[in-house]
Amino acid sequence: LVLAEKACRKIKRTYNEVVLKTIENVIKEVLLSLSRGEAPQLRMHNRLQWANNRFHDSTIPQKAEDCSFITIKSNSSASVTRFALILKMLSVIYKLVQSNTYATKRDIFYCNKGLFGTQRTVDKIIDDICCMLLIPRLNLHVLATSKGLIAGDLCYTEVDGTRVNCASNSMVGNNKLDISSSAQYLLIVEKDATFQRLLDDNFLGESAHCIIITGKGFPDLNTRLMVRKLWEFLQIPVFALVDADPYGIEIMCIYKYGSVSMSFEGHRLTVPSIMWLGLLPSDLERLIIPKAALIPLTKTDYNKLASMQKRPYIMSQPLWQREIDIIRNSKMKAEIQSLTALAPDYLTRVYLPNKLHFGGWI
Repeated sequence: LVLAEKACRKIKRTYNEVVLKTIENVIKEVLLSLSRGEAPQLRMHNRLQWANNRFHDSTIPQKAEDCSFITIKSNSSASVTRFALILKMLSVIYKLVQSNTYATKRDIFYCNKGLFGTQRTVDKIIDDICCMLLIPRLNLHVLATSKGLIAGDLCYTEVDGTRVNCASNSMVGNNKLDISSSAQYLLIVEKDATFQRLLDDNFLGESAHCIIITGKGFPDLNTRLMVRKLWEFLQIPVFALVDADPYGIEIMCIYKYGSVSMSFEGHRLTVPSIMWLGLLPSDLERLIIPKAALIPLTKTDYNKLASMQKRPYIMSQPLWQREIDIIRNSKMKAEIQSLTALAPDYLTRVYLPNKLHFGGWI
């Protein structure tokens, strides 16, 4: 164990040196441009275009060989502020890595509130740097405040040595070590309300060998990393329980295929084998959900459906396309809570047990 810990520390020191060297190379290029009397600029992949991604077997996101780049110029009024903020953030990150300390994005914002203006600006600049350096955020010693929750048959140790038991309910941490679990499957739940309902109905007691996790809507990075790590380490099935609407499907796709803004890290954030357990649009008619429990589609919903159906991973999923067609043709959507129209505990006592036992997923 001692030898293993020493080896881990050595690997970490080596990686820190690589990060420092990569940042130094960026600054060196800036200084060389200045010495030549040229306006410095930074170059990175355009992380906001789906066209820069390719999907191997339509599931695993990979950078396209002919992907487009963007240039952030120091002599352009449109990008000079972004250029300066990136250099400032590189300075902050360099000091963190050099001192082997960590800081949350929130800490960085409050220490430089007047400079960055908003937390969103800090978040975007950090994502820019991760994309430019091709280095994961955690390796830049920048952490995020978790919003996700996890519960079930799982214990793990945080990087600071804290032992976490998820038997009841725990926040999703930044880094997970020494994972211990005998869970047979992992259930991703879209919303906090559904997550809490499962706990209140003692779903974990009825299905002891299970882990449930929620990102409370669109998932944060820590929740996505946790799902990926549990899938890799435990080698168990991963199911998704989301609303039967465009945004529920979108959230599931973020876990399974990644988001366009973080596509440069998709290979380490996604779980291609995620299965859509529910709420399936086809379930609404099969279960005879009362129309009063359904919600009419909005113009925004129609636009979202049209946009999603053009994505390569959706185009290669005929069963998913069929479910999306059902939403569009019926002109109605439904939240998971619509199942309470059948019975208050229908979700935990009937719907999920039957789905898991008889294989009602796609």
